[in-house]
Amino acid sequence: MASKSENGWLDAAIVEYVAARAAQPDGVLQDLRDETAQALGRAAVMQVSADQGALLTLLTGLTGATFAVEVGTFTGYSSISIARGLRPEGRLLCCDVSEEYTASARAAWDRAGLADRIELRIGPAADTLRSLPETEHIDVAFIDADKPGYATYWDELVPRVRQGGLLMVDNTLWSGSVADPSVDDETTQTIRAFNDKVAADERTLSYILPIADGLTVARKL
Repeated sequence: MASKSENGWLDAAIVEYVAARAAQPDGVLQDLRDETAQALGRAAVMQVSADQGALLTLLTGLTGATFAVEVGTFTGYSSISIARGLRPEGRLLCCDVSEEYTASARAAWDRAGLADRIELRIGPAADTLRSLPETEHIDVAFIDADKPGYATYWDELVPRVRQGGLLMVDNTLWSGSVADPSVDDETTQTIRAFNDKVAADERTLSYILPIADGLTVARKL
């Protein structure tokens, strides 16, 4: 019987095989992973996986993005990954509510030489998104925050993403529980409803990638 990965549902051998062939974290990213794990213990699971970070950089670069928005920054791994995929003149707006977690992110941005390209706004992300211009000016958006807020963030971001731009959403397979009818806790139901919402949204073309805890990738039509 195949062993399972840490998230409990993907085959561990396949996960390791794929991860070994993705771009590997440099010293800044590896130090950030280690520091987050040491400081936060089990809470470090909120950080994207290293291979997922590599995918974020790849997808951001494919869009030729100059402006990206991240909802949910934590200690900064995903923001560095996205910022590194931007064009040289690009910038990233990060939305988070935690001064504590994002203090680590700020330090990592400095070490990565990205501090001048990333803006952090502390406060409810929905308010930050509503304060942005209503024009289609965002190239890439990444959502990885509180699950009950996903639908709101989606609704605020989609109209502001340009045609051909990307929206990416983390944790949309929720350790596989979204496909298990015996699981009916509130968070799982919330993610199922969000996934159905995205699939039915005629403004985008979407696909859920079975990487890490599930990553939805949607192209604005």
